[in-house]
Amino acid sequence: MKNKMKLIAFSAVIVSASAAFSQTTAPALPTQRVSLAASATVQVPQDELTLTMSTQREGVNAPEVQSQLKSALDAALTLAKKKAQSPLMRVSTGRFGLSPRHDRNGKLVGWQGSAELVLQGRDFVRISQTAGQLQTLSVASVSFGLSEQLRQEAQTQAQSQAIEQFQKSASEIAKSFGFGGYTLGEINVNANQIGPVRPYMMAASAKSMAEDAPVPLEAGLSNVSVNVSGSVQLK
Repeated sequence: MKNKMKLIAFSAVIVSASAAFSQTTAPALPTQRVSLAASATVQVPQDELTLTMSTQREGVNAPEVQSQLKSALDAALTLAKKKAQSPLMRVSTGRFGLSPRHDRNGKLVGWQGSAELVLQGRDFVRISQTAGQLQTLSVASVSFGLSEQLRQEAQTQAQSQAIEQFQKSASEIAKSFGFGGYTLGEINVNANQIGPVRPYMMAASAKSMAEDAPVPLEAGLSNVSVNVSGSVQLK
């Protein structure tokens, strides 16, 4: 899958400007410090899929329920591990637990539990086909995101754009105030990833699918933003 990063927004704003004068015995020389901020956002197609499979069991005996969950999980894990190939598809177990069930009077009447298997990676077809073959588990949820490599690439691009905008704004401000340039003060650079991550629940059971039928999937887009803020000394 080819990933195309798109710069969708950038902005700059002057936070504050202040003037101060030297208090030494030397001739008073005005100094001008300006605080400003700039940001850039890059939109990237999501390239990582996380598909969670699960099963539930209940009964009057806790060891029996636990044994049923273990058998279902072991069968799915054995098959899924044969298809695993990082970073195309990684396999891991998720939540596994039991809880008691009580009647209206608080009396213990049985046990219920669930087990999860997580398929994660960049090969959507491999993951969906594997999910369709796991007969002992059902698809519980699907979510999309960015791989670490793509996130870093998008962050680098957004950071470059934000810094460029910060420098441009600082130069324009210096020129507007009649200064020839500026020197950098304290600078802060912050990055974050914004949705839409687009998780959604799937009610279809793997048992109802043909053995090799893929689970329907549709990835979305993620926005990676970088904010640059700080101060400059006009000179």
